[in-house]
Amino acid sequence: MPIPPDDIAQWRIKVFTTILPIVVALGFVAALPSIPLLISKGKWPVIVMDAVAMAWLLAIWRLDRVAHTVRVLNFIAMLFLVSVGLLFAVGPVGLVYMTALPALAVVLLGMRQALIGLALGAACVLLLGLAGKVHLYVPGLEQNGLASAVVVVINFCCVGALITITSGTLLKGLDRSLLEARTAAAGLEAGQLRLHAVNDELRLTSAAVARLNDMVMIARMVDVPGAEQPIIFANDALLRHTGYAREEIIGRSVRMLEGPDTDQETVRRVITAVMHKEAASAEMVLYTKHGTPYWVEAEMVPFSGDSGAITHWLIVSRDVTERRNAADAIHRLAFYDVLTGLPNRRLLMERLDVAVAGARTNGSMAAVLYVDIDNFKTVNDARGHAIGDQLLKNVADRLVAMTGDDGCVARLGGDEFVVLLDALGQHADRATDRALAVAERIRAALADKIVIDAQRYYATSSIGVALTAPGNAQHTVHDLLREADTAMYHAKSRGRNGVALFEPGMLSDAEGRLTLERDLGQALDNGELSLHLQLQVDGARMPSGAELLMRWRRKDGSSVPPDVFIPVAESSGLIVALGDWVLREACLAWHVLDRAGHRFPLSVNVSPMQFRQHDFVTRVEAILHETGVPPGQLIFEITEGLLIDRLDQTIERMHALAALGIRISIDDFGTGYSSLSYLTRMPLYELKIDKSFIRDTPHDKNGTAIVQSILAMASHLGLRVVAEGVETSAQAEYLAAHGNACMQGYLFHRPMPLEALLAELQAAPQASLSAA
Repeated sequence: MPIPPDDIAQWRIKVFTTILPIVVALGFVAALPSIPLLISKGKWPVIVMDAVAMAWLLAIWRLDRVAHTVRVLNFIAMLFLVSVGLLFAVGPVGLVYMTALPALAVVLLGMRQALIGLALGAACVLLLGLAGKVHLYVPGLEQNGLASAVVVVINFCCVGALITITSGTLLKGLDRSLLEARTAAAGLEAGQLRLHAVNDELRLTSAAVARLNDMVMIARMVDVPGAEQPIIFANDALLRHTGYAREEIIGRSVRMLEGPDTDQETVRRVITAVMHKEAASAEMVLYTKHGTPYWVEAEMVPFSGDSGAITHWLIVSRDVTERRNAADAIHRLAFYDVLTGLPNRRLLMERLDVAVAGARTNGSMAAVLYVDIDNFKTVNDARGHAIGDQLLKNVADRLVAMTGDDGCVARLGGDEFVVLLDALGQHADRATDRALAVAERIRAALADKIVIDAQRYYATSSIGVALTAPGNAQHTVHDLLREADTAMYHAKSRGRNGVALFEPGMLSDAEGRLTLERDLGQALDNGELSLHLQLQVDGARMPSGAELLMRWRRKDGSSVPPDVFIPVAESSGLIVALGDWVLREACLAWHVLDRAGHRFPLSVNVSPMQFRQHDFVTRVEAILHETGVPPGQLIFEITEGLLIDRLDQTIERMHALAALGIRISIDDFGTGYSSLSYLTRMPLYELKIDKSFIRDTPHDKNGTAIVQSILAMASHLGLRVVAEGVETSAQAEYLAAHGNACMQGYLFHRPMPLEALLAELQAAPQASLSAA
């Protein structure tokens, strides 16, 4: 193992290496002048001894590759022999060399070797003195050789021991000092290495923090209430994100990035944490140098020094704008209408829950206004969904403007909106008046013109109003919404563009309507529906046709009037299935009449909903093919209301039916669509004059004039005319005298089942002539 350069052994080697050439030089200096004298005195043994010693010394000096201990032992042995030789040759002078032996040994080898050398020297001197080989002279003891030898040896030992122990102690102290110095140096070196490592780690950490995607700030702690915490460090990510230069940030407050939309409640919470020297985390809106807002998720952590006191704040933040935008988008999709930006049904129901709960607890009333746009479908179909959407947005804006801060406006879907008015007070009459006043303002605002793409549109509305019932724990949110919806339908039934306040009787009407709809759906399967036929006659009062009229007689024997269940069938969509059933039954009835010898056409009423079914013509063709009825023996009666909407499509479908051979009749002519230009475009067969015009003919001038006009027009167009509701002979005579119109009414025949009609026709053979 190599000797450390600061070890005592190495130090001994250096000392020996240093003094050896000096000893050689001194030996020559001392020996050369003595040689002539020794020769003159004939001291040949001394000359030989000096020569041998010089040669030995030169060998030790030159053989520097020999181990240190071997060289030192040889050096000590050489000095010992020189000392002994001098004791023989010149006497006590040799004790000087003998005293140098332990001193050199303690320096060059160690304490133990020095003491051994001292003991050997003392023993040698004592033996030589006792043997009389060396004359050791002590004044006063010249005659006593033993005593003289003992005194000399004792003094030799004392002086040698003093020199040896002193030198050894000094060397031990030196060794300890070197060890401490070496330990201190090693500790210093280790400390320097650790310091370098810490510096390297700090540089690495600083570089890593500077390059983090997260934004990092370090602020100095200012432990004064209300004091700002100045920024002392900002990493590159923060600078890139905010647009500030480092010198624009350093030294400024950590609140420099706040802006108008920064939540101050969140800021106060963070400030409170700073005052209590606690960590804090928050999500808030901050602003870049150019005023662009962004969301961050920030963590603020206190940093303590060696004393334990907080000296700095570490703020790490990351941009969560995309996540917040996504969350906001999801929230808006969940709670707001995409088209208008209004609350949707889900959010409305939550706010209704709060309003109803408030009515139960503190008696404060709330109102629901159910707003439905009249005839919105007409605008949507005629102008397209883009215009329809713009119209709905305008409606939403007006609703919000009319409601203001008094309530919440929501869109349920389609053209239906709901306005929630809360905190109307505990007085029922005043709350009702306030709700109706707001509803009337909304109705008036929506009735005003709306301009879209330089075109005027009108969006009248039907509004139903319902109020919470304070103290009624059974009154739920769904009840409140249903009541407002029911009131809205009553507003529509009263002519639209109006406001209706919910009354308990309305709900019973709705319940009855729902029950009627359910029973009507089962009536067809239960065989409760039947067809009655009402004959039509010509001017000679001969049968010219018959109209099929649906009747509903329940199993309990009660009858439901057609003007009650037909509207229910139309609003529920059941009219489509009923229409197919009526057409098939009409075909079967025609065959029965034909086999009985009564061949005349049958008129079938077709509802607008049934007529507009995309496969209506196909289904008619299939029923005709199935039953084998000649198409010309069927007359489809349609109302003028069908001509208001989708006129071109309606006319196209009429031509398709006419191509099959079906005849087309306009029912209740004169009561609906006012324009007559469409008559020339349609494949019409007949016009049916509404009974409201026949009722006062011929005594009422106005009604009679209208009837005359219709008869004249039909004559010029070559159309057959049927007058409905003929109940007096005067009416029949007038019609027979002015255009020979066919007639239908109680004056001639009442509606009756097919069997009864056959019996009546058989009883009056003269009326059996075919009028086809």
